[in-house]
Amino acid sequence: MLEQIIILLLALVALVWSADKFVFGASSLARNLGVSPMIIGLTIVAMGSSAPEMMVAATASLQGNVDTAIGNAIGSNITNIALVLGVTALLKPLTVSSQTVKREIPLILGVTALAYYVLYDQHFSFIEGVILVIGFAVYILALLFITLQKTKDKPSDDPLILEAEKDVPPAAPLKSSIFWLVIGMVVLPLSAGYLVESSVFIAKEFGISDLVIGLTIIAIGTSLPELAACIASIIKKEDDLALGNIIGSNIFNILAVLPIAALIAPGDIDPLATTRDAPYMLGVTLLLFILCFSRKLGYFRITRGKGALLLISFAAYQVLLFN
Repeated sequence: MLEQIIILLLALVALVWSADKFVFGASSLARNLGVSPMIIGLTIVAMGSSAPEMMVAATASLQGNVDTAIGNAIGSNITNIALVLGVTALLKPLTVSSQTVKREIPLILGVTALAYYVLYDQHFSFIEGVILVIGFAVYILALLFITLQKTKDKPSDDPLILEAEKDVPPAAPLKSSIFWLVIGMVVLPLSAGYLVESSVFIAKEFGISDLVIGLTIIAIGTSLPELAACIASIIKKEDDLALGNIIGSNIFNILAVLPIAALIAPGDIDPLATTRDAPYMLGVTLLLFILCFSRKLGYFRITRGKGALLLISFAAYQVLLFN
């Protein structure tokens, strides 16, 4: 058992590290190819924080642990909002003025409702997975189109866009970019494989379901990049980017991570995912929507009190899981 716990922890570290190197290599290669920092920031860097969840979902589905994959996607969204954003707001209240963030908060509520709808019948079909992936493609294309239209005549003044551009790493030499991209592509699936295997072993030893292990240990572990990114953002006084990272990651989790289970291994899912976990994810997202739109003067604040409320909702969910 101790050996499996050590493997799990090491796999988590390797997963997060390799995702970071993958994003660095891909971003640097894109810059070498002449892609603008704005586009890199809104696509490669934004999707990079969901790379661990995507790899875990694919690995778990291939190994027949579909509920672990679904639990990871749902649990990561709950963790991102209730734990990561809650901790971030407690450390420093967030003041957000980005029009992009304001536009995406209603979107994440709608996307989460869609996820609840497709899981409601306790069967996740291949067609439903395809629909979510199409939604992801439409979202990315619409985001790029709107942003490029607004910046065609003049540079964007949206804080989120400016902060995302600034956070794109400078271009490394081409050979170095390719090297780190390949390292990330190799280590990501290897570490995800060890993570899923050790998690399933531990779950069986303690009599925990695959779903719960995905909702807890794996979800919290794969949300570490979001926590690190949020803390780094508030240190640099980039509040819009801190919230933007959470919202973007949750949209990616639903439209790009969740459907992996349906595309690889469609079929019936654990009923608790639809009667307990998906509704809680929707409820936490609705809570974020309500908290964000208690606003004035063209911006909104997520205060320490709101952060504490989010943390309480996370603690309540853990109690619900293990009771």
